[in-house]
Amino acid sequence: MTGNLRERLMGLVEPVIERLGYELVDLEFTSGRAHAVVRLFIDRPAGVGLEDCATVSREVSALLDLEDPIPSAYTLEVSSPGFDRVLRTRAHFGRFVGERVHVELKEPRAGRRRYTGTLLTVDEDGIALEVDQEHVAMAFREIGKARLAPN
Repeated sequence: MTGNLRERLMGLVEPVIERLGYELVDLEFTSGRAHAVVRLFIDRPAGVGLEDCATVSREVSALLDLEDPIPSAYTLEVSSPGFDRVLRTRAHFGRFVGERVHVELKEPRAGRRRYTGTLLTVDEDGIALEVDQEHVAMAFREIGKARLAPN
């Protein structure tokens, strides 16, 4: 249920965030017994400051109060994506060609699930990395998690 609720929350909040001029980089949803946390990571070309986070928080909070998709009490947190930002969409990957990335596959390939290397290319179907001087291609459907990696 948590996965479905995360997808529903993303569908609800992403249009509001985009209307405000920001990009939803990622959404984390964690649920405890009596309390949940919704974390939104937003970005825009000029960067994100405290006032940006407050603006998005007010708008998204009003929407969540109206739609009431979370069955328990929750805390809403809004922040910038940080130095280890999540790469979730083809556009995210495209923006960071040439950078170091860390990718975890949904299923291991030849016993290996984690790859860290330079992002070489992005196309309709997936990405290619240079890992330990080898070219490694992976389809978007294979990727479980990806984020920028420190140099």
